[in-house]
Amino acid sequence: MNASPENTPAAPASIDLDQPELYLNRELAALEFNFRVLAQASDPDMPLLERLRFLCITNTNLDEFFEVRVAALRHHFAFGDSIPGPDHMPAGEVLERIRERSLALTSQQYAVWQNELLPALAREGIRFINRRQWNDKQHRWLKGYFQNEILPVLSPLGLDPAHPFPRILNKSLNLAVTLDGHDAFGREGHMALVRAPRSLPRIIRLPEEVSGSRHDFVFLSGLLNHFADDMFPGFRVKGSYQFRVTRNSELMVDEDEVENLASALSEELAGRGYAKPVRLEIASNCPKGITDLLTANFGLGEHDVYRCDGPVNINRVIAIHDMIDRPDLKFSKFVPRLAPALTQHLSIFDGLKQQDILLHQPYDAFQTVIELLRQAANDPQVLAIKQTLYRVGIESPLIDLLVQAARNGKDVTVVVELRARFDEAANIELATRLQEVGVQVVYGVVGHKTHAKMLLIVRREDDGLRRYAHLSTGNYHTGTSKQYTDLALITVQPEIGEDMHNIFQQLSGLGQVSRLKRLLQSPFTLHEGVIKRIEREIEHVRAGRTGRIIARMNALNEPSVVKALYRASMAGVEIDLIVRGGCTLRPDLPGISEHIRVRSVVGRFLEHSRVYWFANGGDAELFCSSADWMERNLKHRVEVAFPILDPHLAARVYDEALLNYLRDNTQAWRLEADGRYSRITPGERPPHSAQKALLGQLD
Repeated sequence: MNASPENTPAAPASIDLDQPELYLNRELAALEFNFRVLAQASDPDMPLLERLRFLCITNTNLDEFFEVRVAALRHHFAFGDSIPGPDHMPAGEVLERIRERSLALTSQQYAVWQNELLPALAREGIRFINRRQWNDKQHRWLKGYFQNEILPVLSPLGLDPAHPFPRILNKSLNLAVTLDGHDAFGREGHMALVRAPRSLPRIIRLPEEVSGSRHDFVFLSGLLNHFADDMFPGFRVKGSYQFRVTRNSELMVDEDEVENLASALSEELAGRGYAKPVRLEIASNCPKGITDLLTANFGLGEHDVYRCDGPVNINRVIAIHDMIDRPDLKFSKFVPRLAPALTQHLSIFDGLKQQDILLHQPYDAFQTVIELLRQAANDPQVLAIKQTLYRVGIESPLIDLLVQAARNGKDVTVVVELRARFDEAANIELATRLQEVGVQVVYGVVGHKTHAKMLLIVRREDDGLRRYAHLSTGNYHTGTSKQYTDLALITVQPEIGEDMHNIFQQLSGLGQVSRLKRLLQSPFTLHEGVIKRIEREIEHVRAGRTGRIIARMNALNEPSVVKALYRASMAGVEIDLIVRGGCTLRPDLPGISEHIRVRSVVGRFLEHSRVYWFANGGDAELFCSSADWMERNLKHRVEVAFPILDPHLAARVYDEALLNYLRDNTQAWRLEADGRYSRITPGERPPHSAQKALLGQLD
């Protein structure tokens, strides 16, 4: 499951760090991550239902890749305004390479589904029964189910001049049906479309008394295909073929030209499901004539068609993960740690006066953050609460607590980022709810998404006002806190609290921030701060000291950071990068990056933590951050990097989030100079999984 090789440059006589051969393509690097995820679906050591989940993740990831990245590339290519990245690959060539790799990924997805997961599930008594396998009893029940539960909801559409090709919703399940015969008005039938309403379940479980098994399932698409005749009385159905269209999901709002961003986004959201198509998925047996008709109506070409050897909506099988009570086929449950203050039944505020709190989620409970806000909402000494919200979920208990705090007379200010992709509608709804109870809601900064994760509590105490701060690498979302690895700090360090106060003042009042004492903030000081610290390691090497950098993030593509890392490697600085997703830096280039190693770790939890560690000649600096080393994060968003000042907590982050992951030899992949990823194996060393090691600490 490796990337197709790209030309690996030889060490040039005169090193020009702008030469395109030194950079991997950003879009292709991001796409390759899905091959590493798909490898988990093929891993026999993974619990079976979790392997199924990994397969579905690759499918939803690919959907989003087309909805956002491919859509943007096609838009710029069509209008001739695409600007090549540092690799100088033209947009047309990038699109061709994306198709090549997407075809390979799609082929492997269905091969894993058909050849590995379906047989393995069947051996465990979990069957997806296709229509050729139905016995008479099953067929009778399914026919009754179709007629009673499905057919009344459907509105088949015969195509003719009075019934033109309809608008097809983004990623919805549809059938193209070819007909033979004459309609009720004597006209010859040709073709019809059937839209599967989203109110219908995509996976149907057969009753045990009908099937003889507790876990027999059929796809809705299979029922629609098999009973298509019932939808078109008087016709003979010659063929029915499922298809799904993927559309551009970027919201096109000029923030500088609108007076009310929330209102403008609400209007855009209404049309998102019918934006410009970018991909057509269709059954592998669909005839060319039907495919041509569909592509013509969607304004697509043959190069936009992806044929599926199975259900076009394969990601829907994720539903059975929760439908089946088989703990032996899932990851074992665990109980995350509570902060010492909670286990000792102390006020978190009292506990923080003794020591900062570090949370390494999901191993440490997000409940600590909820409890911090609950105590703040009900504490008469708390005067003000300020928080940023990027992704939180409309049913979040944090929203209830912010509402409660406002009703209790606290001054509550919330910075809601409306442009959080795919969470825009939820964020507009929660912003409205907060405003209704008197919370001051700020919609971030025009042109710069507020991606920083910050919570600041101002409390009156005997010696004056004190600020309690929570900063995190991840979102305030109770669901993802159980599935993503993230690091968070709760502290009363005065300089950190003062810096956060100044940033919140900037976000609400839009005034300039005086120089921050501890935090690094983009788009102002974070990018510069990272570059300076990389260059500082170069100076340490030149002075005869050891230079060392370890950094962990989701993606790396900012050109000036890559060049700084190249310069550091050329100077002799040893660099280890743990980059979960796309990385445009090429490691191991002779004379350029031979001191740089890049690895990606893929496991049970989505790796989401961002940590930057600089040896600094023995006086090490460690930052956690909301920002990846990407151009958008460092230059076009509001982000924060925060230091871990407590030496014991800094050592814990270094050990758990960095060294632990550099030791991983079971779920880690090494990026080669040619753009390929190779899986790291234990060899003669004892096997070590970073995530399992951290889970083991909970036993």
